Amino acid sequence: MSRLNLLEETRYEKLPVSVYADEQTASIEVAKRISSLMLSKQEKGEQAVLGLATGATPVKVYKELIRLHKEEGLSFSNVVTFNLDEYYPMKPGSNQSYVRFMNENLFDHIDIKRENINIPDGELKREDIEDFCLKYEQKISSFGGIDLQVLGIGRTGHIGFNEPGSAPNSGTRLVTLDELTRRDASRDFGGVANVPTKAITMGIGTIFKAKEIILMAWNEKKASIVKKAVEGELSADVPATYLQLSPHVEFILDQDAASSLTRFDTPWLVKDCAWTDEQVTKAVIWLAKTLNKPILKLTEDNYNNNGMAQLAILRGPVYQINIHIFNKLQHTITGWPGGKPNADDSQRPERAEPALKRVIVFSPHPDDDVISMGGTFIRLADQGHQVHVAYQTSGNTAVWDDDVLRFMEFNIDFAESRGEDAKALKDTYNDMRNFISAKLPNQTDPEEIRTVKKLIRKGEAIAGARFAGVIDERIHFMDLPFYDRSKFQKDVSFEDDIVQTMELLQEVKPHQIFAAGDFADPHGTHKVCFNILVEAMTRLRKTESWTKDCWLWLYRGAWHEFETHEIEMAVPLSPQEVERKKLAIFKHQSQKDLPVFPGEDSREFWVRAEARTQETARAYDQLGLAEYEAMEAFVKWKF
Repeated sequence: MSRLNLLEETRYEKLPVSVYADEQTASIEVAKRISSLMLSKQEKGEQAVLGLATGATPVKVYKELIRLHKEEGLSFSNVVTFNLDEYYPMKPGSNQSYVRFMNENLFDHIDIKRENINIPDGELKREDIEDFCLKYEQKISSFGGIDLQVLGIGRTGHIGFNEPGSAPNSGTRLVTLDELTRRDASRDFGGVANVPTKAITMGIGTIFKAKEIILMAWNEKKASIVKKAVEGELSADVPATYLQLSPHVEFILDQDAASSLTRFDTPWLVKDCAWTDEQVTKAVIWLAKTLNKPILKLTEDNYNNNGMAQLAILRGPVYQINIHIFNKLQHTITGWPGGKPNADDSQRPERAEPALKRVIVFSPHPDDDVISMGGTFIRLADQGHQVHVAYQTSGNTAVWDDDVLRFMEFNIDFAESRGEDAKALKDTYNDMRNFISAKLPNQTDPEEIRTVKKLIRKGEAIAGARFAGVIDERIHFMDLPFYDRSKFQKDVSFEDDIVQTMELLQEVKPHQIFAAGDFADPHGTHKVCFNILVEAMTRLRKTESWTKDCWLWLYRGAWHEFETHEIEMAVPLSPQEVERKKLAIFKHQSQKDLPVFPGEDSREFWVRAEARTQETARAYDQLGLAEYEAMEAFVKWKF
C-alpha cells in the first residue's frame, strides 16, 4: 500500500496505530521491541528504564520476555522498572496486589535486581502518600526518565488509574476509582464491594515524559474505547485521548480491538471497498440507520453523499440493492427456529427436515439459556422438538454467602421437623458460618460451601428448564471440571471437559446446537465453554457422520447483542412469550435483584434481556420490516 493510500485510509486516526492478527502476535512484537531496547542499552553500558503495566493485557508480553530470558539469554540485569499503579490500601502479599502480579508474571522468572523494581506502596499511611508520590516522580527523573512505557486501556478510557476527569499534566498521586473500573475488577475481589475505592497511580503528565509509549489493547471489549481514544476529540472524559498530543506514542492492537476504527468498521468512508455480500449488507444497514430511513427509501443521493457511490455504480441501481438487502433481512425472520415442517426452506434460516429435531442448548452459566434465548428455547419445546439443555458450569462463584447459610438452616429445620439427627448438619453449618465471617476478599470457598452454592444453581436451572418445557431426562448439569479447577490452578487443562462434552454430544446426536457466542461476559467463562464445545465438535466431525448434519447457532443477550448486519436468524416474540421468558428467568432467584457479578450493566438480568430483545425488534422495524414486540437473534457458526 502506498503512503498516500495509507494516509487516506487512516485519516480519522489521530495517532499511529499498528494492527496485528491476534493478541499473541502483537504481544511477541511488543516483547521484541522491549528486548531490542534492553540490548541497545546493554551495548552502551546504560540502564534501560521500563514503565510497566498490570492486568490481563501485558501478560503474554511478559511471558515472551521470560521465554527470551530463559531460552535466548536475555538479561534484565541492567533494567530498572517503574510500575504504573497499585490499589490503595493493598498488602503486597494479597492475591489482588500488583506486587504479587508482577512477581508471578515476570520478576520471579528473570534476573532483575530487586532494588531496581519500583511499585507504588499500597500499605502507606494516608498522610505519607503525598511525600511518597513526590519521591516516586523524583526517582524516575533520577534515572533520566522512562525509556519505554507500556500501557493498557480501561473501558473508562483510563491509562494507569487516571480516570475520567484527570488533568493532562497530573503527576503520581492518590485517585478515586471509577465505578466501572471497580465493577470490571470485581471478579478478582469476590464482588464489587471488596474492590478498593482508591489507588496510587502515575499521572498522565508522568506517562507523557516517557521517551516512547506503547498502548496495547486486545479483544472486542476494548474496541469502542479504542475508537474514542484514537479518533475522538481530546476530552477529560476519555483520558487516553491525551495521548494524541504525544509524538512518541503508538497503539498496538489485535484485529478485534481495532474493529470499531473507521478503516475497519465503515471502510467505504476512507477507501474503495471489496464489496462482498456481507460488506454490502453492513453498509446498507449502516446507511439506513445513519440517515434514520427505512432501507427501501434510500436514494442514489444518499449513497453518493455517504461514501457509497462506488457500490451504487458496481451493484446499482440502488433500488435493486435496497430490495436485495430488504429481502435478505426479511428471510432471517422465522417463528420456526427448529425449521418449519413441510415448507419450502430455500429462503428460511433453518432446514425443514427433519421436522422434529434433536436440539441441545448449551448454557455456560445455569441461567444463560433463559436470559439469552428463553423465548426461542420455549418455542422449540412447544413445537415438539426433542430439546436438551446442558449447563456447562456450576455457576457456584455467583452465589451470595448469605444464601448458603439460609439453605443450610432450611435443611437443619427440615431434618429436625422429621425427628432426624441434625448434628452433622449443624456442625457443617457452624464451620461454614465461621469461615464466612472471617472470609477474605476473593478467598476460595471450601468444598462444602461450593457444593451448596452449586446445588442452589442446579435447582434453579432445573426449575427454569422445566418451565421452558424440557423433561428432566433431558436436563444435563455438566459441572465441567475447569470451572472449579481454575480457582486453584493457573494453568488449567481442558481435556476432561472436552471429553465430557463429546460424550454428551455422542449420546444426543443433535441436529441443532445452540451455544453462547457472547464473549463480552466479564468472567471469560463463555469463551472457555465455547472453545471446549468447538474442540469437541471438531474432533467428532472426523469420525461421526451425524455431525455433518448438525448446525451450530450462536446466541447473545446477557451482555451484548449481535449487530443487525450479523444476524442470520431472528426469532420474533409475542408479548405473551416475552412474559413467559421473564418468568423462566425468575426461577433463578439467586441471580435476581442484585447478582454477585453484574458486570458493567447494573440492571437485573431479566431487564437487560427484555430491553435487548426489544432493541433488536426496534432495529428491524426502523429498517422498514415488520414491527414485533421483541426478537432473539442468532448467528450460524461456520466450522
